[in-house]
Amino acid sequence: MGESRRGPLKSAVPSNVVSPVRRCSRTACGRPAVATLTYVYADSTAVLGPLATYAEPHCYDLCAEHSERLTAPRGWEVVRLLDSSAPARPSGDDLEALANAVREAARPQERAAGAGGGGAGGGARTADPMEVARRGHLRVLRSPDN
Repeated sequence: MGESRRGPLKSAVPSNVVSPVRRCSRTACGRPAVATLTYVYADSTAVLGPLATYAEPHCYDLCAEHSERLTAPRGWEVVRLLDSSAPARPSGDDLEALANAVREAARPQERAAGAGGGGAGGGARTADPMEVARRGHLRVLRSPDN
């Protein structure tokens, strides 16, 4: 009674069934997805853009062939946001900005001290010499080469 009839968990699901690559949503198409299709029903618009970061239930992932051949119903507009000149992976600047944001979020004691000592505007905060501008939680940094 202490033994399962199915056997160990590792044999229940073969490892080749689960794929880290998202596949095209079209029936019987197994090609990797490269674009995400979203419908804006209020505007009668189909928006085709780069592959979304996360699979959403109301969006459709399409392979290159199906995204190129996409048509919309009569009266609908197709908006294509694909930019072939854009890099497929994050650039070094994107990764550096993300790393800086993570570092800043990891320093809550400095932010609390700066906000408490400077009144409502937080004016007592020392400016980063690399910082050029700030908008909300985003910062524009000077290049280390300049």
